[in-house]
Amino acid sequence: MFKINIHLFTAAGPSAVAQLRQLGPEIFLDLKFHDIPNTVAGAVSSGISLPGVRLLNVHTLGGLAMMQAAAKARDDSNIPKSLLPKLIGVTILTSMDNPALQEVGIAGPASRRVVKLARIAQKAGLDGVVASPREVRAIRRACGKNFLIVVPGVRPEVGGPSGRIRKRKTDDQARVATPAEAIRAGADYLVVGRPITAAPDPESAARSILDEIASALPRS
Repeated sequence: MFKINIHLFTAAGPSAVAQLRQLGPEIFLDLKFHDIPNTVAGAVSSGISLPGVRLLNVHTLGGLAMMQAAAKARDDSNIPKSLLPKLIGVTILTSMDNPALQEVGIAGPASRRVVKLARIAQKAGLDGVVASPREVRAIRRACGKNFLIVVPGVRPEVGGPSGRIRKRKTDDQARVATPAEAIRAGADYLVVGRPITAAPDPESAARSILDEIASALPRS
């Protein structure tokens, strides 16, 4: 899938979805809706009607009622069930660590808050959540094997001279893992952006990440 975030959507709007869909891949509409229930319900109704959208998200910090309204908007759609996009909830942004959470009044470790938000999302009827690689195992234990977990903050290790590993580049992400670590933890989808788009050779970077993912998948 191609992920369309608020940067591109603000610049180009729904036409960006249609144009990227014409290239073939499906779309993860990453707009993180977070508003009063009625407004989010309307946004979800509009989002799921865009061509090729397979995943879209809301922010779990909007609360149970907001997520229930989003789920109802999805369920009330005329889209055939087999084509209905999956609705997922963003838990705690991967750019935030424990001190950053405390600064905005959210007490306790990020891992505990993420699992609680995942449980609320599941109660509201969402299909899964977005969470950092570090919380995947705990969410899986709390919410079961059929609950989708979408993992950003994926940062491959960078090879140094003579094959030595240098420290991975984290950009503005605080809670990260390699593609293989995220897969082995139980992630269903990985979100990979700057490790590819900012690489000197994006195609080579993408192929390397795909190889690492393949190496971590269970062998049949």
